[in-house]
Amino acid sequence: MDEDVKLKPVGRQRELGTDKFIIEPRRARTLAHLHVIVTETTASTITVTHVIKQFGRFAALRDVSAAFAAGRFHAILGDNGAGKTTLLDCIAGLATPEAGTIQAGSQLFFDADTRANLAVAKRKVGYVFQDLALFPHLTVAANIAYGLDRFPAGDRERRIASILDAFRIRDLRHRRPREISGGERQRVALARSLVTDPCILLLDEPLAALDAPTKARILDDLRAWNEAHRIPILYVTHSREEVFALGERVVVLDEGRVLAQGTPHEVMGAPRQETVAQLAGFENIFDATMAAAHEDRGTMTCRLAGDKVELETPLVRADPGSTLRIGIRAGDILLAVQRPEGLSARNVLPGKVTSVARRDVIIAARVDVGVEMEVHLTLAARDALELTPGREVWLVVKTHSCHLLST
Repeated sequence: MDEDVKLKPVGRQRELGTDKFIIEPRRARTLAHLHVIVTETTASTITVTHVIKQFGRFAALRDVSAAFAAGRFHAILGDNGAGKTTLLDCIAGLATPEAGTIQAGSQLFFDADTRANLAVAKRKVGYVFQDLALFPHLTVAANIAYGLDRFPAGDRERRIASILDAFRIRDLRHRRPREISGGERQRVALARSLVTDPCILLLDEPLAALDAPTKARILDDLRAWNEAHRIPILYVTHSREEVFALGERVVVLDEGRVLAQGTPHEVMGAPRQETVAQLAGFENIFDATMAAAHEDRGTMTCRLAGDKVELETPLVRADPGSTLRIGIRAGDILLAVQRPEGLSARNVLPGKVTSVARRDVIIAARVDVGVEMEVHLTLAARDALELTPGREVWLVVKTHSCHLLST
């Protein structure tokens, strides 16, 4: 065992249930990632049922119910203020709901009716925050060892060695946080949360500041670790790309409510609610009126912007004249500078480019076809098509790229 692993961090003490945590004065809610006192656990599904959380008159969570299965990544998606962090805090015990129950397998974390409220230290939760809250004066090994005091010395060293290997940071064990990179600090924070084998891991956007390749490598290592431990992992994100990269389950929150939950394909591929469509990357959302049904081919004609634009869309149950909302991803629209012919796509719309803007490696062009549509292209496509404002173009939209949303 390294000598530095035995050091105790400087800080205030705070009682939580029957156990003491040493926490940073600056931010008590970090609670040293909550896993300071943890024993071996059996992974269980975490069930949240009819949870309500108020902050004064503000309802942060409104009758939230969801189940988070062991062994799976669960992306928690939503805009700022949707209730994502509050949900994690209620599971961890950092926030106390006004109603509902929270349960890990057969162990009750919280029940408003019976006033059961398991102490934070007893919930066996790992929590990694966006700011990580590593102890700057401790080495990597000492940060990871924090909270292992109740384990035998041999077990402590075995756990530290195993988690250092799992997250590829063995060579960093004697360094301090200021001496390692941002990605390496993220690995240390994850290792510290997992070294005690929690029953659930909560991740509140700890990887948000990292570049995509670094983030992907860390997630791959976390996924490999979880193949052996099989705990639920809740991962808060704003990113549609991260939802699909995690690839298992997603819960969409909006203004404290669950809008949708399921696999990424079920929720993001064909969203019914407009808020989910926006989060899922549907840049074009329009009011439409159902004009005619074509039951023989499973489609219908919808009019946008009054009678200016017609689109053929998948058939839904609606009467002529019904008001609908249609969502189309900018990346699902093809753009041509000559009128295309001989296509299977039913929607070919003439228009004029109104603006061309670069967004990292994507070109976002806006085209007026009677309504303004956003189209995404590559840099090479922009150059090959000599795309500039004022250029006359045609947009090609497949029928099944038009998604009907709830109004």
